[in-house]
Amino acid sequence: MNIQKQKEVIMEKDYRKKKLRICVATCNRADYSKLAPIMFGIKADPKNFDLEVVVLGSHLIDDYGNTYRMVEQDNFDIHTKLHTIVRGEDESAMVESVGLALIKLPDVLNRLQPDVMIVHGDRFDALALATSAALMNIRILHVEGGEVSGTIDDSIRHAITKLAHYHVCCTRSAEQHLIAMCEDNDRILLAGCPSYDKLLSAMNKEDYMSVLKNWLGEGVNAGDYIVALQHPVTTNIKHSIKMFELTLDALISFNKKTLILFPNIDAGSKEMVRVMRKKGIEHHPNFQAVKHVPFEQFVQIMAHAGCVIGNSSCGVREAGAFGTPVINLGTRQTGRETGENVLHVRDADTQNKIFHALELQFGKRYPCSKIYGDGNAVPRILNFLKSIDLDEPMQKLFRFPSVKECFSQDIDCILETQSALAVDLGGTNLRVALISMKGEIVKKYSQSNPKTYEERIDLILKMCVEAATEAVHFNCRILGVGISTGGRVNPHEGVVLHSTKLIQEWNSVDLRTPISDALHLPVWVDNDGNCAALAEKKFGHGKGVENFVTVITGTGIGGGIIHHNELIHGSTFCAAELGHIMVSLDGPECLCGSRGCIEAYASGMALQREAKKLHDEDMLLVEGMLVKNEEPVSAVHLIQAAKLGNSKADNILRTAGAALAVGIVNILHTVNPSLVILSGVLAPHYENIVKHVVSQRALTSAQGANVVTSELEEPALLGAASMVLDYTTRRI
Repeated sequence: MNIQKQKEVIMEKDYRKKKLRICVATCNRADYSKLAPIMFGIKADPKNFDLEVVVLGSHLIDDYGNTYRMVEQDNFDIHTKLHTIVRGEDESAMVESVGLALIKLPDVLNRLQPDVMIVHGDRFDALALATSAALMNIRILHVEGGEVSGTIDDSIRHAITKLAHYHVCCTRSAEQHLIAMCEDNDRILLAGCPSYDKLLSAMNKEDYMSVLKNWLGEGVNAGDYIVALQHPVTTNIKHSIKMFELTLDALISFNKKTLILFPNIDAGSKEMVRVMRKKGIEHHPNFQAVKHVPFEQFVQIMAHAGCVIGNSSCGVREAGAFGTPVINLGTRQTGRETGENVLHVRDADTQNKIFHALELQFGKRYPCSKIYGDGNAVPRILNFLKSIDLDEPMQKLFRFPSVKECFSQDIDCILETQSALAVDLGGTNLRVALISMKGEIVKKYSQSNPKTYEERIDLILKMCVEAATEAVHFNCRILGVGISTGGRVNPHEGVVLHSTKLIQEWNSVDLRTPISDALHLPVWVDNDGNCAALAEKKFGHGKGVENFVTVITGTGIGGGIIHHNELIHGSTFCAAELGHIMVSLDGPECLCGSRGCIEAYASGMALQREAKKLHDEDMLLVEGMLVKNEEPVSAVHLIQAAKLGNSKADNILRTAGAALAVGIVNILHTVNPSLVILSGVLAPHYENIVKHVVSQRALTSAQGANVVTSELEEPALLGAASMVLDYTTRRI
């Protein structure tokens, strides 16, 4: 061999040393949906990784759809197919299957010699994989450890955790569980669920109707069918079968088109299939019974379903990404984190109870939930794999009893900034901002607010998508979207019921659905006055104050009331319309149609009206002032004139301040807050007048309330952000 050839051989050996040899073993259709995105990522990076695929378990059984074909259709080379299932579908068969896998796996692993074995979840097959790899000194990366589901799966999952060397978890509470189990937090990655990377991009495909027709038949409509997926609970098989029978009876009575998937291979599944056949489900006109649906198509079916029912983890995990209503039956998923789309029927012991749950849930839509992922899990996992040092000792380190505090191990081990996407929809401008947990405005966008509904919605979506795209560059992880808007809002539904005259075509507007669907994020909506109060509660003078009122003084007059640390909305979402407190029976006309409201005296529009009157009578301008011909007269000119000694302008300002102050006295006598916060551009001009009138006119018992001017620069945006940040951080 010549010298050049020797160099090439040496270089080739060095190149191969740099690559990580990874074995991914998949046991069934469910774990493949989680592992496939990781496998695609590994395969797409041949410079850093060699991928070997092992298929075993129910993948290779005809009764369960021969789902190994999914792996082949995805163009993965299967190194080994291991028949490891002992048929019988009872407890002893599960144990024998684990034993058979333990006998067959050592030979495969000896041939492959992987650096890392990737194992998913909590199946008995996975326990055999982890046991074999651990005893053969192969590093194990466990996906979805730390979760709680309330069955024997918990024991298996936690056993795999103790065998595994590295951990990829989906939620923050799962991460904390792993730390509590004394795992080394330097080897824990909070990545999110890998399947979310695929499903969030697959759910909006335009051809979903052809998928629905293929699996449910002609005549099916989106939102008008049910997906049923129920598995046995191995710790109580008898009850599982009874509950499945009740579920089928309820579905037959509910009389909706239903796609029902066969149960998995756990003990008790054979009896469940017998129940299906006894009730004629496979031939019932309302049912389509299938063994397997490819993941991309199942995503479409689940995303557009009227309801998902059963006890599968896809109901409490993946369905939340679409806001699809879910009925979770029994105890199989007890302990799992769920979004508000999940209705639990833990004691599913009567047909009527399950039927009633169907009546409550069918056809509803909920906000998208990202509890289990944001669509960026795979890049995090690949970076985590690259960080594995094969020269480190194999022996695991357990952290007894305490561990260093760690919020996250994300991309490149850099802590991402948890942030909210805040939207402020005002009468003049539409603004969007990325706001951090500390209330820092990372980036702000502003455009003129369009006049028509269609243009306004399009612009909101465009600006939000742009901000969400740029968030990655600022290392921000967006937890949700908060929207502050003028008008009366139903925050429970995310709907603007009707708005002020300043915002045209803004009545009965569902803001939550289009934004949630576009961004795959939960969305909160509230009135701008309420948002200002929430901003003060989280970031301003109201922090730690149990009872306070915020009064916004801007183009209009609004506000919000915090009572016993809770925002008051009222029975028809009309609470805190502070601008329409009447302070005179025959005062100036207000935009609401009444007279003598605070807003008719003290708002920016009211001051502008008075400024125009003075200007028309040549009584506004004083020395040092100039209004250009094309420049509109505004409240700013009135304030400027008052400062320069115009007594008439000064009297108007004092009257406005007094009207506002009288309204605040009424507030003090009604809800008795300890603090009044004046917010908005006019607040500094009114503060002293308000304090004076309160000291003169309020009851002695109410005069102790403190009156201050807000120091927040962007109360509406900060308030919108606080809805997101408060909810998402306390949810788990």
